[in-house]
Amino acid sequence: MSANRLAAVFASVVILVSCAVAQERSYDSPNELSATFGRTFVSTQTIQNANWFNHEVRFGDEETIGLNYSRLLKTHGIFALSGEVPLAVVIDMDLNSGRNLIPENYAALFVAPSARLNFFNEQGVSPWVSFGGGYARFKMAGHLLFGGPNPGPTSTNTFALQFGTGLDVFPWHRWGLRLEARDFWTGVPALNVDTGRSRQHNYYVGGGVIYRF
Repeated sequence: MSANRLAAVFASVVILVSCAVAQERSYDSPNELSATFGRTFVSTQTIQNANWFNHEVRFGDEETIGLNYSRLLKTHGIFALSGEVPLAVVIDMDLNSGRNLIPENYAALFVAPSARLNFFNEQGVSPWVSFGGGYARFKMAGHLLFGGPNPGPTSTNTFALQFGTGLDVFPWHRWGLRLEARDFWTGVPALNVDTGRSRQHNYYVGGGVIYRF
């Protein structure tokens, strides 16, 4: 990123935060809807007892859509507790490996009802943490990485735990901006190989808008 672009981004953030500091939350608007867009990251997994070149499963850092509904439940001092339902949709997670054993890609859905704790919730700038649990579904391609039908299962359903953190900025009364990072800790998708794992971290990082009503 060039120095001019970096300066423009920094100036925009300063302006938004300065405006948001002057805002206070209106409790006649306890509900929130948010929509974010970002990427999901999964770490490389090593195929067990494999001796060929590139004996790992590598995951693309793929585009993800995040949606969320939350409702304010209780406030105490600078703290506010909300119930929320974060949902993330991985559109197309590309896969790579050295042998034609794994599916070419998969799509994924994560939904995890959670509790979210906001700090300085009455102000226009509010960091938060979130924790909950729910459901994950992986939908694998019907064909293998280098062609041919996929002989394994094409869907996996599993329990998911969700750990999240983020920052909400409200420069306007009802509209705001959100940066969020969430870890959906799930079972592993059926990839036709043994990686020695029974669960995996799916890290989602995104940004978008919030609407209060």
